[in-house]
Amino acid sequence: MNLTPMVLAGGAVGAGVALLTRELLRPQPALAAALQRTEPFGFTVAEPVLDREEVWGRWLLARIGRLPGVRIPTQNLALLGQGPGRFLLIKTLLAALGLLCPVLASVPWILAGISVPFYVPAAVGLAAAALLWITPDLSVRDQAKRAREEFAHAMSAYLDLVALKRKADAGTATALEKAAEVGRGWPFVYVQGALMRARLEKIPSWQALTDLKDEYDLPVLGDIADIMRGSDTDGAAVYKALRARSAALNSELLAAQAAEANTASEKMTAPGALLAVQVMLLMAFPAVIRMLSS
Repeated sequence: MNLTPMVLAGGAVGAGVALLTRELLRPQPALAAALQRTEPFGFTVAEPVLDREEVWGRWLLARIGRLPGVRIPTQNLALLGQGPGRFLLIKTLLAALGLLCPVLASVPWILAGISVPFYVPAAVGLAAAALLWITPDLSVRDQAKRAREEFAHAMSAYLDLVALKRKADAGTATALEKAAEVGRGWPFVYVQGALMRARLEKIPSWQALTDLKDEYDLPVLGDIADIMRGSDTDGAAVYKALRARSAALNSELLAAQAAEANTASEKMTAPGALLAVQVMLLMAFPAVIRMLSS
């Protein structure tokens, strides 16, 4: 019996599973863009070298990027440090694997003499391709949501630091910059880059935070910018406003975590009930068989 078709079919299925697993992993947001914004003024930053996946993806994006159904989540990808080309390339490869895997999986059945209607693998392939086509969108959305939650946690500490700097009579720009220099995580690096750009471009620091909020869809930065906008004229009340916003943000984050924990607990109810039913069926099976056979 020729095993080549079976090996090819198994390899295609394995490649699809590996690519899907790689896509669903949670990556750490890249810091390249933020680090480039922190370069000294006048220093020319070279164009970043694109990897092979991004180059192929951008070639594909230029040809099918405007087709109906092709949507690129630009803000989420920018927040995660991923390129739109690589994202579209992964979507296309997953859809192609979903389309071809049922066809390849039916080859061993055909060689074994089992008749398979052509519309069965075609329909299954189309359904699998459609499902895998939207999988990267769902994965990026979930990763961006977690990144924004991580950013909000960091900004909770940042609000307290800015409040302490303002209480020590530091200026608006100085308070924002000195507080950002304390952190070493990627959210603080993003804020540091925005504030340095504000200093170099001679724009208000709160305006830089607003621009960063619009660029990556980070609502918590909008609250900080709104508070600091009036800090020069109403400095005494800024400390209380910052501490109040920090306390409110902490409450919101704790409530969100509690809701997520409750949701996870509820999801475990169904598997536990199913396991209990299976145990009951296993215990009752001998008695039922004995009754039926008597």
